[in-house]
Amino acid sequence: MRGLLSHRALSSVLGLLGLVAAFVLSTAPPARAGESVFIEVTPNSVQAGSRVHLRAGCDNSNNRQAQVNSDAFGRVTLRPDNGFLTGSVTVPGDKPPGDYPVSLDCANGNTASTMLTVLNMAQPSKGPATGGGGTATGGRGAGSLLIVGGLVAVAVVAGVSARRKPGSRS
Repeated sequence: MRGLLSHRALSSVLGLLGLVAAFVLSTAPPARAGESVFIEVTPNSVQAGSRVHLRAGCDNSNNRQAQVNSDAFGRVTLRPDNGFLTGSVTVPGDKPPGDYPVSLDCANGNTASTMLTVLNMAQPSKGPATGGGGTATGGRGAGSLLIVGGLVAVAVVAGVSARRKPGSRS
């Protein structure tokens, strides 16, 4: 029985290690076409109307401009910046939600691509109707009510204490 138990434990451990190894090998960095040819979009999921930053590598041509194309934002020229090619662009506010390919075309002929997800979550144009809102409109609000309430409380306490004074009974 002892040999069977250790064999099962060993099989389980080896199976788990195999799954971990398969996961690690299958999750290679996204958008890399070669050792140093890549395009990154940050963030890679944005609300329509937001700005994204692009960073790329074109192997040994990072000292020359490159072009990026996407239906999400059109054509953008990336410029050399500290050993990479960088740029920024705004996704139009009316861009329909969805996944859009982003393609890099290097001056040396290398290419790479990645995906940009455009979200289009409806945003309210004004706050919800929650009632009074006196402080927001400049009218009588919570501050006025607190002052009036405080004055009433002081008057009640003064009246009660005046009735309890000795010698004030008739």
